[in-house]
Amino acid sequence: MQSESRKWNLAKNVIFGYLNQILSLGLNFIGRTVFILILGREYLGINGLFSDVLTMLSMADLGFGIAMSYSFYKPIANQDKEKIAALIHFYKRVYILIACATAVIGVMLVPFLKYIINMDSDIPYLLYYYLLFLANTIVSYFFVYKTSIINASQKNYLISKYQIIIRLVQTIVQICVLVVFRNYFIYLFIPIIGTLANNLLASHKAEQLYPEIRSQNNQLDSAQKKEITENMKSVFLYKISSTFLTGTDNMLISVIIGTVWVGIYSNYNLILNGINSVLAVLFNSVTASVGNLVVTENEEKRYEVFQTMNVISLILAAVITIVISAVINDLVFLWLGAEYVLSNAIRIAIVCNFYLANILRPIWSYREATGLYTKTKYIMVIAAAFNLILSIVGGYLYGIAGIIFASVISRVSTYCWYEPQLLFHIYFKKKTFAYYLAVLKNMLITFGVCILIDVLSRNACIDSWWKLAVKLLWTGALSLICVLGYYSRTSEFKIIWNVYFYKKIEKKKH
Repeated sequence: MQSESRKWNLAKNVIFGYLNQILSLGLNFIGRTVFILILGREYLGINGLFSDVLTMLSMADLGFGIAMSYSFYKPIANQDKEKIAALIHFYKRVYILIACATAVIGVMLVPFLKYIINMDSDIPYLLYYYLLFLANTIVSYFFVYKTSIINASQKNYLISKYQIIIRLVQTIVQICVLVVFRNYFIYLFIPIIGTLANNLLASHKAEQLYPEIRSQNNQLDSAQKKEITENMKSVFLYKISSTFLTGTDNMLISVIIGTVWVGIYSNYNLILNGINSVLAVLFNSVTASVGNLVVTENEEKRYEVFQTMNVISLILAAVITIVISAVINDLVFLWLGAEYVLSNAIRIAIVCNFYLANILRPIWSYREATGLYTKTKYIMVIAAAFNLILSIVGGYLYGIAGIIFASVISRVSTYCWYEPQLLFHIYFKKKTFAYYLAVLKNMLITFGVCILIDVLSRNACIDSWWKLAVKLLWTGALSLICVLGYYSRTSEFKIIWNVYFYKKIEKKKH
């Protein structure tokens, strides 16, 4: 029953999650196009820069939601209502402190803005724009502590529909504001209302599902508070380091190259972040199921699920990376024009970063579900420090490509090999050689097909949307043939066949 419940919740989480992210990606494209046409590259650069400056203070990147979800897995599986209520009450006070700290730190950053903004022409009211970005970050903490229980209970789909509606309304209103008033101030104020509305609706749904969380009488004992606090410290250190690893690129581009280039680079990030969000739906939905599996299933079952997730991850990462590498510059050219297209060196760096992030998704899902982030925090600190040094050097020597390639080198030399080793050693009690070999083979296939497609399409002129569609189709087909052609003969691919398709065939026979 638990297994069937996990599968049913996972299916609904994935369906609603995909609807949410696909709609979000489409709306972001429309909104970005209108934004550039009306406000131009300078405001686009400011928008990208302030978004990244405050990313390190945002709720999602600080990662407290991960620690919260982890602490809920066991009481939800055991239906311990008193423990659930006590956890909610504790997290409420934690998030009040976080909101206050975010406000203070955000205001303290104001004097340093002039050092990271590098523009040929002045934009008025920059301070007010920054404060609106900060206000949206602070509002994101309001009432959100209640929604973590929904994520931990594998019912994300219940709040995805709120996000879909609010995002749709928010984007339409923002576009209308730009077209009618051409006012950036009002444009930035609208997401604050949307964030608050989303959190209120999700909080109300959590109270409906778990009415016991309204209770203020349940308290955690000192030992439980200490354990949760230690977990929070670990995940905070890990996530803040991770944010410095990925979130400093735009600031360094602004300082070294120019703020306008942040906006141009952010167009590529919009595309890749949208695709990443769609892929993340699957693995984020699985994380809660893995957390439940950890406390209810045996070791062999856990490893079998990981193997399945890993094969799927490698196939998806390879195929999507190949297609993105082939069409992303053509897409930006047709969408915004030649002046927004970045060089091939930058394209390769961006694609490499995308690939590395996606082959590790199963590792991250198990890390968060098992609480192993307490043992991986320092490797991310090392990666962030290494990346900062390399990015500064690379930025001055090679420009934007040097800054982005610094992230690639930092990832590969630190947590890309360390986190799998830790998970296999502590949790699976297995050696990592087979895992590393599978990843290496996948890398060779991926970049081999990327080179093949670059050679085949070198003289092609993609100057219309229908030509881009044709290129998308044939590159997608070729990548699928090459990747699946390899995996169909491997033992890894047979895991998926045996776990899913073979069992379904057997059930039909009986």
